[in-house]
Amino acid sequence: MAQRLIRSKPLLALSLLAAALFSQGVLADNEGLAVTPTEVTVGQLHSATGTMAISETGSIQAERLAIEQINASGGILGRQIKVIQEDGASDWPTFAEKAKKLLVNDKVAAVFGCWTSASRKAVLPIFEKENGLLYYPTFYEGLEQSKNVIYTGQEATQQILASLDWIAKTKGAKTFYLVGSDYIWPRTSMKIARKHIENVLHGTVVGEDYYPLGNTQFGSLINKVKLKKPDVVFAAVVGGSNVAFYKQLNAAGVNSAKQTLLTLSVTEDELLGIGGENMAGFYASMKYFQSLDNPNNKAFVEAFKAKYGKDAVIGDVTQAAYLGPWLWKAAVEKAGSFDVDKVVAASPGIELKTAPEGYVKVHENHHLWSKSRIGEVQPDGQFKVIYESDLVEPNPFPKGYQ
Repeated sequence: MAQRLIRSKPLLALSLLAAALFSQGVLADNEGLAVTPTEVTVGQLHSATGTMAISETGSIQAERLAIEQINASGGILGRQIKVIQEDGASDWPTFAEKAKKLLVNDKVAAVFGCWTSASRKAVLPIFEKENGLLYYPTFYEGLEQSKNVIYTGQEATQQILASLDWIAKTKGAKTFYLVGSDYIWPRTSMKIARKHIENVLHGTVVGEDYYPLGNTQFGSLINKVKLKKPDVVFAAVVGGSNVAFYKQLNAAGVNSAKQTLLTLSVTEDELLGIGGENMAGFYASMKYFQSLDNPNNKAFVEAFKAKYGKDAVIGDVTQAAYLGPWLWKAAVEKAGSFDVDKVVAASPGIELKTAPEGYVKVHENHHLWSKSRIGEVQPDGQFKVIYESDLVEPNPFPKGYQ
């Protein structure tokens, strides 16, 4: 009998330890995640190097700012957020490799990351297999909905279709030249755009070209644009290629006085490298511009510049990345748990009234209700907002565009 009691003491100790941990919320809902009584670990997965770094650096900075602010305000469920940062290096297989590391080895509670649709598509099967949670900040082509992703940027109906409707109405545009980088997002976006131009606007696509990521030679394209004389150049060139594209356009005399151009992919981040003088008078379709005049945005811009320098700029994806940690915090606190399934279940209906863009709400399809806006490029590298819609319900699978 005594021997049996001695043997049971370790089991009793383990039971008491488990009970203590359970009472502190460590084992209750967070088994398998990097959660302790004082800390919760998350991942960051963006391109800090390569051709996409020009676009993704702002996302890294904004997510860090949000996390620091959350930690300063007491953290989440009494825990401070620890960050493990990985570099996707503008390479899709690397994104997949790093995603697996964060989820399987580091057991992070959430990941804030990706920019291109190619990187998102590369990591999506891993997030779904390992039941991870990704907050994805980039405007994208839509045609996707995953339990394991919260999409904080715009989808096609909120950006592509809304901007084409605006340019057709305000400029009387009938002919369009489509140009983009050669991967999933630009090609799918232009497929959607072509259907809308031809079937809804009853316009004509007079040209369509794609160039590899990192491409810096656009002479032949510029010659074709000059020859075709489209009413609108509709552009989805991404990353560092934008610098060469717009500088070469301007050098060839293709400016806003002679050519209307609407871009889906140039934000203040890219303009910093391009130079506002090379794009002045062209238009961009985004849901956020740094120049937005509201109290939320003024506080955000002030905090961002205080941390990253007075010359720092903030683009659409940067702001959408900033929303990620805040939306995660709200969902975790609503769920009372870091458990992915419970956080996902708690996410629809989450409102963020403090968003720099003004207001957002998580839809049941994991996208955000947000506004569509058109900005006109100014010589100083900022945008003048010339159009703003009401809140647009996200619809990642618009009928007739799949």
